[in-house]
Amino acid sequence: MANEANSNTIQSMYCGSLRSKKFFMRDQLATSAEDYIDSANHVWCCETQEVIGPDNHQVVPDKCGPGRSCYSSAIKSV
Repeated sequence: MANEANSNTIQSMYCGSLRSKKFFMRDQLATSAEDYIDSANHVWCCETQEVIGPDNHQVVPDKCGPGRSCYSSAIKSV
């Protein structure tokens, strides 16, 4: 997944590929790292299915955002 950001894409605070168990219980866009982090403290990238992203860096909510080479916005443009 390459950086899909362009002038028409609204960038979200967190990458659209960031996942955790807590992510699947939400019904709205995450606005803080606590929206991902649960008692297991485990997050992963849905692109790699690992704790390491496509750019070979650790998956961490505060680091999985705009500026990272594998970032894609969680807000989908129509």
